[in-house]
Amino acid sequence: QVQLVESGGGLVQPGGSLRLSCAASGTIFRINAMGWYRQAPGNQRELVATITNGGTTNYADSVKGRFTISRDNAKNTVYLQMNSLKPEDTAVYYCNADVTRWKYDLFRDYWGQGTQVTVSS
Repeated sequence: QVQLVESGGGLVQPGGSLRLSCAASGTIFRINAMGWYRQAPGNQRELVATITNGGTTNYADSVKGRFTISRDNAKNTVYLQMNSLKPEDTAVYYCNADVTRWKYDLFRDYWGQGTQVTVSS
């Protein structure tokens, strides 16, 4: 049993900031990559940012320079600091993690339920 719980979403004005958190819990042996994805109305879910367990990051071009992904391995938590928010950033943001539950288990994807981020004046 693995659960991912996001928090930190809300309503913010253009140019504002939000910090999202996602905590993984349950039967976890190791977490490899973690990431944030988002889905706006009428669109497919898209990559926002990912981070490996070694700290290597990857960002969508649309958020480079504005968003920062980080993680605390001791807490099984990933964060997304979002600055200079734009209306185009409005979406449901989902946390993702590749998790193995025991020594010889294969990594598999787990998803959070999502948190709404709305950027509007």
